[in-house]
Amino acid sequence: MIIYGKNPVIEALRANKPVEKILVAHDSHPPYQVVKLCKERGIKIQRVPRQRIEELTGTKKNQGILALISPVPFIPYQQLFKMAFEKKGYFLVLDHITDPQNAGNLIRTCEVFGGVGVLMPKDRSFPINQTVVKASSGAVFYLAFSRVPSLKKALEEFKNAGGSVVVVERGGEDIRETNFELPCALVLGSEGEGVSKSVLELADKVLSIPMVGKVNSLNVSSAGAIAMWEVFKKFLTKS
Repeated sequence: MIIYGKNPVIEALRANKPVEKILVAHDSHPPYQVVKLCKERGIKIQRVPRQRIEELTGTKKNQGILALISPVPFIPYQQLFKMAFEKKGYFLVLDHITDPQNAGNLIRTCEVFGGVGVLMPKDRSFPINQTVVKASSGAVFYLAFSRVPSLKKALEEFKNAGGSVVVVERGGEDIRETNFELPCALVLGSEGEGVSKSVLELADKVLSIPMVGKVNSLNVSSAGAIAMWEVFKKFLTKS
């Protein structure tokens, strides 16, 4: 959802709406209240050409500012962890995955295979927009989402509470042979950079998917689907 104009944007921030980010035209300045509230809430302010603001709002009467509001609310990461412990299940950790199509596919699979939600970093992460909603086939409305400044710190807290951190990355043990300890955080990294070093160092297990083809690589949403199926089989043996 898009709202525009100085006062509507300020009121959305004051009302603690799930604002993804603020776009401000290059030739204008954001109000002091917007800068202050964004700083307090860790919301990014992005400078763009005025034409971009006009394209998104469909009008020239936009005061050079708009807010992108997520269609789903974000919850504290502690609440997401609690849900995983109560269900003895898992949640996804999407480490700097920015592509909305991949994110939507992963979210859809997560919901189908019993995951409780998604943890993601505030920076360099996908927006929950119309593309994600469509790619997920609406699964975004059935999962919990949490954003954190530091995946490392949040996952350290999860481990200290008794959870396990499982990373899907090259060079690990065969995913078919592992025994998942639940609840767990299932970590997937971007296709270009993989899982962050700081998160990789926290891993209780690093798992890899064996491949025999000439291409020898999988799209992150495909790799994630395989990994989530392996975790889901743990639920099947319990039921």
